[in-house]
Amino acid sequence: MSLVARIKNEIGSRLERSEDLQIPLTVQGLSEHYGVSYTPVREAIWELIEIGLIRKKSNGRLEAITPKKRSRKSNFRTEQESQKEPVENITKELVEISLGGEECFVREEATANRHGLTRSTLRQILQRLAGEGLIRHIPRRGWLIKPFRQEDLQAFLQVREVMELKALELARTKLTSLEAKKKLRQIKASNKISQNGKVRVSIDNSLHKFIVSLAGNPFIDDFFQRHGKYYSILFEWEGDDKEAGIQAVKQHHRIIEALLKEDWGLAAKELSDHLHTNHPVLQKISS
Repeated sequence: MSLVARIKNEIGSRLERSEDLQIPLTVQGLSEHYGVSYTPVREAIWELIEIGLIRKKSNGRLEAITPKKRSRKSNFRTEQESQKEPVENITKELVEISLGGEECFVREEATANRHGLTRSTLRQILQRLAGEGLIRHIPRRGWLIKPFRQEDLQAFLQVREVMELKALELARTKLTSLEAKKKLRQIKASNKISQNGKVRVSIDNSLHKFIVSLAGNPFIDDFFQRHGKYYSILFEWEGDDKEAGIQAVKQHHRIIEALLKEDWGLAAKELSDHLHTNHPVLQKISS
């Protein structure tokens, strides 16, 4: 999405929903907010005038047109929807850099230009990814990409296994309820392999979060909140590999089938095997 299109879409979506912009509706105000020159702002304003969301008054000032006075309905994506695609693309890009195993900083200007973003919007995305553990902000230096190292993954998996097995033990009584078994069947159904001309794999990793939530132990929950987000991003990225995806679906099925039968020993064994064997793509890259 171009810079002009992004400004137009973000401002237009707010005006369409009659939200308070909290930004002066002026060329200078919008230019300062987005950290860009007047040119893309003027182009975006002109397009918003063309579609009837704002108008220029006789004194030259801009004003939003109220919904009742609009001549036609526009169809803007919300700011969250408009950011979804660049967030996914930037995440994938940074994960691939991370898998190189070397520390390096995000090049803000080049990254913003490559994805058609303003520096302001890019920084919002980078702040979000910092919260998920993929990057770290270093004052006066920028955004440091966390390097993937095989020994870190193995150390994380060792602790994760202990935590999840303990969570499974604590969650046993709740897993026997009809409501919990219904949820397990839903998760199993959403882990599927379809063959409609070609193999399509759908992975639902919510099984792990479900077991941890039923355990009700805040310290186990804190471990995954604090340390699990970075690896969750890697595991989701890894799921693009067809063979790894098929393996994950089959392993989830075996864990759930054991849980439904209340065979806790088998469930623990299948869960442990799943945690340690379902990362072939990462292992190949690291080697």
